[in-house]
Amino acid sequence: MARPSQNIDQRLLASGLALLPLTGCRGLSARKLTDHAGVHLGMFHYHFHSKENFIRILLEQVYEGMFSELEIRTRAGESAAHNLRNAVHVIAGFGRTHRQLLLRIGADALAGEAVAAQFLQTNLPRHLDVVARLISEAQRDGDVIAAPLPQVIGFIAGAVMGPVLLGTAVLEQALLGPALGELIDNEVLSVAAVEQRIDLALRGLTPLKQGVAE
Repeated sequence: MARPSQNIDQRLLASGLALLPLTGCRGLSARKLTDHAGVHLGMFHYHFHSKENFIRILLEQVYEGMFSELEIRTRAGESAAHNLRNAVHVIAGFGRTHRQLLLRIGADALAGEAVAAQFLQTNLPRHLDVVARLISEAQRDGDVIAAPLPQVIGFIAGAVMGPVLLGTAVLEQALLGPALGELIDNEVLSVAAVEQRIDLALRGLTPLKQGVAE
């Protein structure tokens, strides 16, 4: 009789998702993962062979979940402006949920960690291409102001996700007292705060109606 699956690989991946935002690529080890998951060290090598391969699989799994939702939420049939709003919601929701992980991966890539750099090089262009296409279509429809794509993308990213990443870094380093930290958590990092910034950013990109003074 076949031995029942214990989903050991998924347990290790779940532990990786919990630990990687705290340790970064360099600080993560097979021993930390197996201790956290409660499995034998040999199971890590059996399923993943190396730490670098494990991190690659983990990051791909996390990203592909977001990208699949992005494709579903931006299918043809709605206006480009509608789909652009959906795309920003999906990407911002992903960024908020995984903000500590993304900060750590970004820092690791800048520090020369190959697996982190490869992940960003491979995947950043994928969702940026979707956003760029939707912006171009919305500009042709007259629903987004005529401005260079890098300028528009930078404006949206800076307005929506900039405060999330900065606020997360500030809280992680305990640079502010408890009262200000709680304020950032509630008024900058909350779902409601992110959604409000999405609305403000997209309003800022909407062309002025005829007859309205600039």
